Amino acid sequence: MKKLLLIAAPMLLLVAACGTMQSIIKSSFPYTASLVIPASSATGTTLTAMSTATSFDQNFTKDGNTGSRIREVRIVSAKMQAILPADFNIGNLVSARIYMAKANGADEVLVASRTDITANAGNNITLDIDNTNFLDELVREPKVRIRMTYQLRNKIAIDANLKIVLGISANPAR
Repeated sequence: MKKLLLIAAPMLLLVAACGTMQSIIKSSFPYTASLVIPASSATGTTLTAMSTATSFDQNFTKDGNTGSRIREVRIVSAKMQAILPADFNIGNLVSARIYMAKANGADEVLVASRTDITANAGNNITLDIDNTNFLDELVREPKVRIRMTYQLRNKIAIDANLKIVLGISANPAR
């Protein structure tokens, strides 16, 4: 049993370090961010909410050694869900645009948007993705900032907490 463990451990580390495995891992765990829309937000004007995004797998950092093993990182899906209150109607928003950037706001790119949110959208919507940009450098950062610009259709009574879920895909580096 000990011999098997001594052989299996290095093999597992070797497989986990290869680009194919890293691209599968990175593609499996989305980035999520929690954004708050304050009840004091005005209708009819463009407003902004910001948060730091997290991913279960964040070992692709600039200081790490596995970020160079992936390439061509793109957005493949984007969702917005109401968290608090859980029954918040996202239809209170006219539109939303989601941007991803380094923690200091540098290298910001549009990753998803919805310009036609219907008044009765409910508490969960799919956003239109913008996968024209590679996000290779951003996902290697230890922290990623998510910024949402939005317009309110209706005044809201209490602060709304929305969860943004961004699915990505990555290819192994050659």
